[in-house]
Amino acid sequence: MAAIEGAGAAGAEAGRTAMGRIVLASLVGTTIEFYDFYIFGTAAALVFGPMFFPKSAPETQALNAYLTFGIAFLARPVGSFLFGHFGDRVGRKSALVATMLMMGLATTLIGALPGYATAGVLAPWLLAALRFLQGVGLGGEWGGAALIATENAPDGRRAWFGMFPQLGPPIGFFIATGLFLALLIGFGEAAFVDWAWRVPFLASAVLVAIGLYVRVALEETPAFKAAMALDKRIAVPLGAVLRDYWRPLIQGSLAIVVCYALFYIATVYMIGYGVRSLGLSQVSLLEMLCVAVVFMAVATPISAALADRVGRRPVLLVSAVIAAAVGLMMPALLAQGPGGVLAFLSLALGAMGLTFAPLGALLPELFPTEVRYTGAASAYNLGGILGASLAPSLAQLLEAAGGIAWVGYYIAVAAAISFLAILSMRETRDDRAAA
Repeated sequence: MAAIEGAGAAGAEAGRTAMGRIVLASLVGTTIEFYDFYIFGTAAALVFGPMFFPKSAPETQALNAYLTFGIAFLARPVGSFLFGHFGDRVGRKSALVATMLMMGLATTLIGALPGYATAGVLAPWLLAALRFLQGVGLGGEWGGAALIATENAPDGRRAWFGMFPQLGPPIGFFIATGLFLALLIGFGEAAFVDWAWRVPFLASAVLVAIGLYVRVALEETPAFKAAMALDKRIAVPLGAVLRDYWRPLIQGSLAIVVCYALFYIATVYMIGYGVRSLGLSQVSLLEMLCVAVVFMAVATPISAALADRVGRRPVLLVSAVIAAAVGLMMPALLAQGPGGVLAFLSLALGAMGLTFAPLGALLPELFPTEVRYTGAASAYNLGGILGASLAPSLAQLLEAAGGIAWVGYYIAVAAAISFLAILSMRETRDDRAAA
């Protein structure tokens, strides 16, 4: 009897260890991948305009940098189709290792690129090409990380476990922003623009090595193993998604629009706007973002716990309403000076955390196992095109046309789009087929 109890305790301990490894792999992976992705956005707002575009057109340098930033969102669906295909056909683990290798290589090479003064017109083309590869890599990352977490989750806790990949973005953003802030303070703006901005990109090689070490030890999920055992793999998962699951694909893509719009307006666009129009320093804005992203990190587990308790739809519907209110409050808050700017950034990123967390469970739950990687990743990244690819540049154009209030209206419209998409969905919390 004692031997049986000892074996049971050992099995429970092994199960806890395995779950800890799965949580760590999904969290560390998305943290590193989003760190890579975000350092580009921060650098685009701070240095890429004058570094990679001709000084003869200073009025378009910032806009060109923002457009280069947006290239990755056009590439992300390519990554979701490519890695989703292999993730549904070969396995989640292999696809996740490949996404990290691609992202890490592209990010490290950005840190070694020559500027426009050295390479001329070749410089922005090389920057755009590597940004495209970043987008392809990240396009396959999130779907696999979410599936690793949710397909291993205990009953009734898919939103909670699907929250860990969602914590990667705020942690990655905090590390990226904190590193840029330390470099600016430590070396000064002149050295930062000259060479120090490259350090976060080159450091990616070390972070990727750590991430690969964690991920290589993973096993395939029970759901994928079962699909293989039943020979349920589909020859072309993307074709099946477009033919049989186009409705949840559209719904999922629109559900995440407000999430992206909030984040990239509050971060990439606001850095440029704060310096250009509010007279704030780059250092003070980065400090504010380091504080504000904590609100996103705190809101994420709260929202995930509620999504398991009351359902995905109610939490996401309320979150969309909150996001719209934040957008409408934007001009009044920014008019209050630095305190108002910090309040807006904190509210925007807090609302983003509320909308982001339940999607880690919801998007995979919309699709069956045999096309889940492709479906969830495609919905996530198509939503990125709508909500984020043009967000910084569109916000700048709206500001020029009608003032900062129009940027707030943009956030409110994005919230309305996501609200209607979520309203049209079924509740997936109790869907056993998603396990």
